[in-house]
Amino acid sequence: MDNEAIRELFAGLGEVEIRRLFGGKGIYHRGLIVGLDLFDEIMLKGDQEAAAVFEAAGAKRWVYPAKRSGKPVAMPYWSVPAEVLDDEESLAGWTRMAFAAAVRIEKAKL
Repeated sequence: MDNEAIRELFAGLGEVEIRRLFGGKGIYHRGLIVGLDLFDEIMLKGDQEAAAVFEAAGAKRWVYPAKRSGKPVAMPYWSVPAEVLDDEESLAGWTRMAFAAAVRIEKAKL
């Protein structure tokens, strides 16, 4: 997805910065990563609180097999269901949840 399209998707959150990351793009708001554009898909950052909402709506967590063991590695990013992507108001709520999760995760590190 081009950067302008990503900015449009995150317009309900505010200004975002886009940087190369994981072979895709990291999407940042106020210095915190809130999402990814990876594998031709937008994924939003989540923590335990946000994950419950994301999963209840049908979002899938990004999981990949570890290189050596092949065991699944769960990343803190969730897909965005098509019905959310198609609804500007819902998408704005989801991007705000992703930012709130990023803030909580950052605070937990302190």
